Amino acid sequence: MTVTDRPLRADAQRNREKLLSAATAAFAAQGEDVALETVAACAGVGIGTLYRHFPNRDALVVAAYRHEVDALCAAAADLLAGRPADEALRAWTQRFADYVATKRRMGNALRSAAASDSPLFAKTREEIMGALRLLLDAGAASGTLRGDVDPKDFMRVINGIWYLPDGPQWREDVGRMLELVIDGLRYGVPDRRPQAAH
Repeated sequence: MTVTDRPLRADAQRNREKLLSAATAAFAAQGEDVALETVAACAGVGIGTLYRHFPNRDALVVAAYRHEVDALCAAAADLLAGRPADEALRAWTQRFADYVATKRRMGNALRSAAASDSPLFAKTREEIMGALRLLLDAGAASGTLRGDVDPKDFMRVINGIWYLPDGPQWREDVGRMLELVIDGLRYGVPDRRPQAAH
Protein backbone atom coordinates (compact mmCIF):
# COMPACT_ATOMS: atom_id res chain seq x y z
CA MET A 1 0.00 0.00 0.00
CA THR A 2 1.38 3.41 -0.95
CA VAL A 3 1.00 6.58 1.05
CA THR A 4 -1.68 7.83 -1.33
CA ASP A 5 -3.62 4.57 -0.96
CA ARG A 6 -4.13 4.99 2.79
CA PRO A 7 -7.66 5.98 3.80
CA LEU A 8 -7.96 9.67 4.56
CA ARG A 9 -8.77 10.93 8.03
CA ALA A 10 -12.38 12.11 8.37
CA ASP A 11 -11.46 15.80 8.28
CA ALA A 12 -9.15 15.30 5.29
CA GLN A 13 -11.89 13.36 3.48
CA ARG A 14 -14.34 16.21 4.15
CA ASN A 15 -11.86 18.72 2.76
CA ARG A 16 -11.32 16.58 -0.33
CA GLU A 17 -15.08 16.33 -0.93
CA LYS A 18 -15.49 20.09 -0.46
CA LEU A 19 -12.66 20.74 -2.91
CA LEU A 20 -14.13 18.40 -5.54
CA SER A 21 -17.60 19.95 -5.22
CA ALA A 22 -16.14 23.46 -5.38
CA ALA A 23 -13.97 22.55 -8.39
CA THR A 24 -16.91 21.06 -10.27
CA ALA A 25 -19.05 24.16 -9.61
CA ALA A 26 -16.18 26.51 -10.51
CA PHE A 27 -15.40 24.72 -13.77
CA ALA A 28 -19.10 24.73 -14.67
CA ALA A 29 -19.49 28.44 -13.93
CA GLN A 30 -16.14 29.87 -15.01
CA GLY A 31 -14.63 27.34 -17.37
CA GLU A 32 -11.31 25.55 -17.43
CA ASP A 33 -9.14 28.57 -16.58
CA VAL A 34 -10.59 29.20 -13.12
CA ALA A 35 -7.83 29.97 -10.61
CA LEU A 36 -7.03 27.23 -8.13
CA GLU A 37 -7.08 29.87 -5.39
CA THR A 38 -10.73 30.50 -6.32
CA VAL A 39 -11.51 26.79 -5.97
CA ALA A 40 -9.83 26.66 -2.56
CA ALA A 41 -11.70 29.77 -1.39
CA CYS A 42 -15.03 28.38 -2.56
CA ALA A 43 -14.30 25.18 -0.64
CA GLY A 44 -13.45 27.18 2.47
CA VAL A 45 -9.88 25.88 2.68
CA GLY A 46 -6.43 27.29 2.05
CA ILE A 47 -4.49 26.80 -1.16
CA GLY A 48 -2.02 24.60 0.74
CA THR A 49 -4.85 22.18 1.57
CA LEU A 50 -5.79 22.03 -2.11
CA TYR A 51 -2.21 21.19 -3.09
CA ARG A 52 -1.96 18.51 -0.39
CA HIS A 53 -4.85 16.70 -2.05
CA PHE A 54 -4.15 17.64 -5.68
CA PRO A 55 -0.50 18.41 -6.51
CA ASN A 56 -1.38 20.27 -9.72
CA ARG A 57 -4.27 21.49 -11.87
CA ASP A 58 -4.34 18.30 -13.96
CA ALA A 59 -4.80 16.15 -10.86
CA LEU A 60 -7.70 18.34 -9.72
CA VAL A 61 -9.32 18.33 -13.16
CA VAL A 62 -9.22 14.52 -13.44
CA ALA A 63 -10.45 14.06 -9.85
CA ALA A 64 -13.34 16.52 -10.39
CA TYR A 65 -14.31 14.69 -13.57
CA ARG A 66 -14.22 11.31 -11.77
CA HIS A 67 -16.27 12.81 -8.93
CA GLU A 68 -18.95 13.92 -11.39
CA VAL A 69 -19.06 10.53 -13.11
CA ASP A 70 -19.35 8.74 -9.76
CA ALA A 71 -22.23 11.00 -8.72
CA LEU A 72 -24.00 10.53 -12.07
CA CYS A 73 -23.73 6.75 -11.89
CA ALA A 74 -24.82 6.57 -8.24
CA ALA A 75 -27.86 8.70 -9.09
CA ALA A 76 -29.37 5.92 -11.21
CA ALA A 77 -30.04 3.61 -8.26
CA ASP A 78 -31.00 6.53 -6.01
CA LEU A 79 -33.60 7.77 -8.50
CA LEU A 80 -35.02 4.28 -9.03
CA ALA A 81 -35.50 3.92 -5.28
CA GLY A 82 -37.98 6.78 -5.20
CA ARG A 83 -39.68 6.99 -8.62
CA PRO A 84 -41.17 4.89 -11.41
CA ALA A 85 -38.43 3.78 -13.82
CA ASP A 86 -39.48 6.08 -16.68
CA GLU A 87 -39.43 9.11 -14.37
CA ALA A 88 -36.10 7.98 -12.92
CA LEU A 89 -34.63 7.77 -16.43
CA ARG A 90 -36.05 11.20 -17.28
CA ALA A 91 -34.45 12.76 -14.18
CA TRP A 92 -31.19 10.91 -14.82
CA THR A 93 -30.89 12.16 -18.41
CA GLN A 94 -31.34 15.74 -17.18
CA ARG A 95 -28.57 15.14 -14.65
CA PHE A 96 -26.48 13.64 -17.47
CA ALA A 97 -26.98 16.87 -19.43
CA ASP A 98 -25.67 18.88 -16.46
CA TYR A 99 -22.64 16.57 -16.31
CA VAL A 100 -22.00 17.07 -20.04
CA ALA A 101 -22.31 20.85 -19.64
CA THR A 102 -19.62 20.76 -16.94
CA LYS A 103 -17.42 18.48 -19.03
CA ARG A 104 -17.71 20.87 -21.98
CA ARG A 105 -16.65 23.81 -19.82
CA MET A 106 -13.60 21.84 -18.64
CA GLY A 107 -12.79 21.27 -22.31
CA ASN A 108 -9.11 21.40 -23.13
CA ALA A 109 -8.08 21.18 -19.48
CA LEU A 110 -9.70 17.75 -19.19
CA ARG A 111 -8.33 16.51 -22.53
CA SER A 112 -4.85 17.68 -21.57
CA ALA A 113 -5.01 16.25 -18.04
CA ALA A 114 -6.27 12.88 -19.24
CA ALA A 115 -3.90 12.57 -22.21
CA SER A 116 -1.48 10.45 -20.22
CA ASP A 117 -4.32 8.33 -18.81
CA SER A 118 -6.21 7.26 -21.91
CA PRO A 119 -8.14 4.45 -20.14
CA LEU A 120 -9.98 7.13 -18.12
CA PHE A 121 -12.65 7.89 -20.71
CA ALA A 122 -13.17 4.24 -21.66
CA LYS A 123 -13.69 3.36 -18.00
CA THR A 124 -16.13 6.19 -17.37
CA ARG A 125 -18.09 5.36 -20.55
CA GLU A 126 -18.44 1.79 -19.29
CA GLU A 127 -19.67 2.99 -15.89
CA ILE A 128 -22.20 5.38 -17.44
CA MET A 129 -23.47 2.60 -19.72
CA GLY A 130 -23.93 0.40 -16.65
CA ALA A 131 -26.07 3.06 -14.95
CA LEU A 132 -28.11 3.54 -18.12
CA ARG A 133 -28.61 -0.23 -18.47
CA LEU A 134 -29.91 -0.38 -14.89
CA LEU A 135 -32.52 2.29 -15.68
CA LEU A 136 -33.62 0.78 -19.00
CA ASP A 137 -33.88 -2.73 -17.53
CA ALA A 138 -35.99 -1.41 -14.65
CA GLY A 139 -38.26 0.39 -17.10
CA ALA A 140 -38.68 -2.73 -19.23
CA ALA A 141 -39.37 -4.89 -16.16
CA SER A 142 -41.97 -2.46 -14.79
CA GLY A 143 -43.62 -1.87 -18.16
CA THR A 144 -43.00 1.88 -18.09
CA LEU A 145 -40.44 1.83 -20.93
CA ARG A 146 -40.04 -0.15 -24.12
CA GLY A 147 -38.18 -3.41 -23.59
CA ASP A 148 -36.42 -3.50 -26.97
CA VAL A 149 -33.96 -0.63 -26.43
CA ASP A 150 -30.24 -1.31 -26.56
CA PRO A 151 -28.38 1.06 -24.19
CA LYS A 152 -25.81 1.67 -26.95
CA ASP A 153 -28.55 2.93 -29.28
CA PHE A 154 -29.94 5.18 -26.57
CA MET A 155 -26.45 6.58 -25.98
CA ARG A 156 -25.94 7.19 -29.72
CA VAL A 157 -29.14 9.25 -29.81
CA ILE A 158 -28.34 11.40 -26.80
CA ASN A 159 -24.70 11.83 -27.82
CA GLY A 160 -26.06 13.56 -30.93
CA ILE A 161 -28.06 15.94 -28.74
CA TRP A 162 -24.91 17.24 -27.03
CA TYR A 163 -23.83 18.69 -30.41
CA LEU A 164 -26.66 21.21 -30.51
CA PRO A 165 -25.25 24.72 -31.18
CA ASP A 166 -23.48 26.20 -28.18
CA GLY A 167 -24.82 29.33 -26.53
CA PRO A 168 -26.99 30.52 -23.66
CA GLN A 169 -29.92 28.37 -24.82
CA TRP A 170 -27.89 25.14 -25.05
CA ARG A 171 -29.04 23.60 -21.77
CA GLU A 172 -32.70 24.49 -22.38
CA ASP A 173 -32.58 23.10 -25.93
CA VAL A 174 -30.94 19.90 -24.70
CA GLY A 175 -33.63 19.50 -22.05
CA ARG A 176 -36.40 19.65 -24.66
CA MET A 177 -34.67 17.13 -26.92
CA LEU A 178 -34.18 14.71 -24.00
CA GLU A 179 -37.90 14.94 -23.20
CA LEU A 180 -38.65 13.82 -26.77
CA VAL A 181 -36.30 10.85 -26.39
CA ILE A 182 -37.99 9.75 -23.15
CA ASP A 183 -41.41 10.08 -24.77
CA GLY A 184 -40.14 7.86 -27.58
CA LEU A 185 -39.13 5.19 -25.05
CA ARG A 186 -42.63 5.28 -23.58
CA TYR A 187 -44.24 4.90 -27.01
CA GLY A 188 -46.05 1.61 -27.46
CA VAL A 189 -45.94 0.73 -23.76
CA PRO A 190 -49.39 -0.35 -22.53
CA ASP A 191 -51.15 2.37 -20.56
CA ARG A 192 -51.04 1.14 -16.97
CA ARG A 193 -52.97 4.03 -15.49
CA PRO A 194 -56.23 3.07 -13.74
CA GLN A 195 -59.13 3.26 -16.15
CA ALA A 196 -62.25 5.21 -15.19
CA ALA A 197 -65.32 3.06 -14.64
CA HIS A 198 -67.90 3.28 -17.42
